[in-house]
Amino acid sequence: MKPLYTLSVAIGLVSAGLSPVLPNAAVAQTSAPSYQADPGVYKVIFEDENFRVIKSVRKKGEHDKPHAHPLPSVIYFLTDCPTRQYFPDGRTVESTSKAGTAQAVPIIQSHSAENIGPTDCESLFVEKK
Repeated sequence: MKPLYTLSVAIGLVSAGLSPVLPNAAVAQTSAPSYQADPGVYKVIFEDENFRVIKSVRKKGEHDKPHAHPLPSVIYFLTDCPTRQYFPDGRTVESTSKAGTAQAVPIIQSHSAENIGPTDCESLFVEKK
């Protein structure tokens, strides 16, 4: 079985106060998937039996609805994205992702994200089913 993400990504998640989550039938998802929870922000632009591609557009100042990322994925940033993420336990994490970069996204049961930048934040999620 291939790892869901590299050790460096797992360490980065832990240092940011996040917990990497492995898929497990016993793990309950606490929010709907992004494209179901907030279709105004997350739109499925491609799907087959192997992959789902979701385009995310968060307008300047927009705070999306609580949602989950139930499958491991990769996010590719189309624009610079200064973001504040909110978690159910009250934690917040701020980060800035640069246009043209990509990173692994572990399974996340519930969170929301706010665009804290001066322009729209656009990205693509590629989920492996």
